[in-house]
Amino acid sequence: MAAPVFEMENVSVRRDGKQILEDISWGVERDQHWVVVGGNGSGKTSILNVLMGYLTPTTGEVHMRGREDAVNSASQSWDDWRKKIGFVSSSISQQIELGETGLEIVLAGRHAMVNYWKKTDDPREIAAAEKVMEKVNCSYLRDQVWATMSQGERQRILIGRALMAQRMDVLILDEPCAGLDPVAREHFLGFIEELTQKGSFRSLILVTHHVEEIIPAITHAMVLKDGSIISKGEKRRALNSLSLSKAFDSELKLRSRLGRYRLYYGDEFIPEGGKIV
Repeated sequence: MAAPVFEMENVSVRRDGKQILEDISWGVERDQHWVVVGGNGSGKTSILNVLMGYLTPTTGEVHMRGREDAVNSASQSWDDWRKKIGFVSSSISQQIELGETGLEIVLAGRHAMVNYWKKTDDPREIAAAEKVMEKVNCSYLRDQVWATMSQGERQRILIGRALMAQRMDVLILDEPCAGLDPVAREHFLGFIEELTQKGSFRSLILVTHHVEEIIPAITHAMVLKDGSIISKGEKRRALNSLSLSKAFDSELKLRSRLGRYRLYYGDEFIPEGGKIV
């Protein structure tokens, strides 16, 4: 078995008498691409916060890249770990100053920061950022400010920012299609599929509660409910009508065609973008 990019071992989080996560054991290996599915309050965001070092487990450990020592030991810097993660989330989007240009936002990803105060004139870093922007088809946004970008353009810039991470091990997309219209969403998902097939990152983690956003490149799935794992493993085994019905407390039917999914409530199709709450 290949050494994992990271591994959570019996992680539980309890805050103010409330159990947020319970006994989460999960590892992601290189070239595995995961989707994490669950409803509101299922623990998706909390797992990401543990992985990023923003939420400390009450019990359990997190290991990085197969190391024997846990990241909460003094021997490992969370800052170094975050520089190996490309993270795309609305929480980052909301922090970016409206006057930041596309190039400045992408450059900030080199240092795993938002609104990086130390403006660089290093031609090597600028060239690297421009190369990344070309790769994600947004070179034309080099000098455009954040305030005037469309939602789809912002998502591409954030992907570019993520790809600037040093020695990136994993790209995390946290609800990346929020705010996109159906056409823009399909363009964006096709773009992520293309990057995945090209090997632009070692592993992908897509976090969503919309099964129609699961792209064919996804190889593994984890389904959550109330801070616990319902199922995990290879996509074809872990993602099914039974696991999703348990996750959303409804009688659901999952159907797939050409590597994409649709979800039905009884005999009624849940429209694209529809949400189960």
